[in-house]
Amino acid sequence: MFAVTVRDHIMIAHSFTGAVFGPAQALHGATFVVDATFRRPELDADNIVVDIGRATEELHTALADLTYRNLDEHPDFAGVNTTTEYLAKVIAERLAARARDGSLGDGGRSLAGITVTLHESHVASAGYELTLS
Repeated sequence: MFAVTVRDHIMIAHSFTGAVFGPAQALHGATFVVDATFRRPELDADNIVVDIGRATEELHTALADLTYRNLDEHPDFAGVNTTTEYLAKVIAERLAARARDGSLGDGGRSLAGITVTLHESHVASAGYELTLS
């Protein structure tokens, strides 16, 4: 399986509901380094998975309405605990939609999967692997 990974970041504010989150129930900020990995079993006619420049642009677009936002006030997340894992899933699904609509070029329509990893710090990260058909 071939893979290409691009990176961006987001700065957000949010809070959580539930005792399991302890002090993170209060409004707090987070900065995530976001890696998006695009996978396919064969390279395209140009010997690439997807164009790295396009992948970088599409990741930035997928993150645009999240960065510098309080996710508690974002309409897409009403009543949702915006955990790192959940945000990774949302971003992966946004990228998959962009792959399907051709925004990643023709090669994007042939992707086998997308993995999004959000790094909370140098010692902790969470991610989501999305298989595409």
